[in-house]
Amino acid sequence: QVQLVESGGGLVQAGGSLRLSCVASGSIFSINAMGWYRQGPGNQRELVAAITSGGMTNYADSVKGRFTISRDDAKNTVYLQMNDLKPEDTAVYYCNAGLRTSVFRREADYWGQGTQVTVSS
Repeated sequence: QVQLVESGGGLVQAGGSLRLSCVASGSIFSINAMGWYRQGPGNQRELVAAITSGGMTNYADSVKGRFTISRDDAKNTVYLQMNDLKPEDTAVYYCNAGLRTSVFRREADYWGQGTQVTVSS
């Protein structure tokens, strides 16, 4: 079994910062890309940021220059540093990882349960 557990969400004023963490645990052979998605009220889930196993990153245009994604492979953890938060960043943030549970199994997508981020104006 594999679990992705997010933490670090909460309520913050506009202009503030939060740091999200996501730890992958369980039967893990290797982790490829990891990323953060979000889903606001009435919206579809969208990609916020992603990072490959080689460290290449990709960001949504709306968060470029404000958010930074990073990972610690020794801890199977991905982070999202969010600065200069805006009310439109309010959403449930989900962690995603493409990983293999065995050398004999194909890569599959795994998701965390989500953590709420609320930015007040």
